[in-house]
Amino acid sequence: MGTVNKALSLLQYFNHARLEIGLTEMAGLSGVNKATVYRLMRELQAQGFVEQPPDSTAYRLGPEVLRLAALREAAVPLLTVAREILVRLCEATGETAHVTILRGDKLLSLAHHYSARHGSRVTMEDASILPFHATASGLAILAFSDASFAQDILSLDLATHTPDTLTDPDTVRDRLPPIRETGIAESIGGFEADVHSLASPIFGADARPVAAVAVAAPVGRMTRGLREETRVALLENARDLTRRIGGFLPPSFPL
Repeated sequence: MGTVNKALSLLQYFNHARLEIGLTEMAGLSGVNKATVYRLMRELQAQGFVEQPPDSTAYRLGPEVLRLAALREAAVPLLTVAREILVRLCEATGETAHVTILRGDKLLSLAHHYSARHGSRVTMEDASILPFHATASGLAILAFSDASFAQDILSLDLATHTPDTLTDPDTVRDRLPPIRETGIAESIGGFEADVHSLASPIFGADARPVAAVAVAAPVGRMTRGLREETRVALLENARDLTRRIGGFLPPSFPL
């Protein structure tokens, strides 16, 4: 491994649980001797990739990382990456895939993709506002959001969309812990009758949900086998989309 690779590889040890790393700890994490780690960290520091707080000898990520992250976001925004993920989900499940994005206290449909495998399919409309309590995407975001955000959303009037819409706040809250355990939310006929949807959250740089990716199928076509295939595909692609937009999975998210 070249010097540049060795130096940059040290950056992978920073995460939300380890925002600052001392020299000895970095040597232990990387398996590289302390003298070499010191030299590599000095090189990274000279280029702005790491810095040392005024009152500490430990290292933290530097301003150059932020600059590059901003350029990455400008070059590969969520919508661009999401479209690739949606195509992949459609190919894996044969059903409609879509991404919703959180904007303040609103859940907006960002993009969708249809599969050509079936003549009938669930249809979507981009830029529409979706309810949190009645959709798999909304439930996925509520489950991993701050408790105060979920409380604010569920204190609003929860509109009825179908006979199967959950409108009691306590009932919706009871649905959230299992979602946190599995990483998957489900809605059967909650927003549109005869639609079975599954969703998984997408996380931003602060490990909080910023979007959700979902697959929706007619109820009669969501067999046990398809449901399991969809769950696996959603988790895999949600992790990938989170990573590709520079986000971080929270420690509680299932591996």
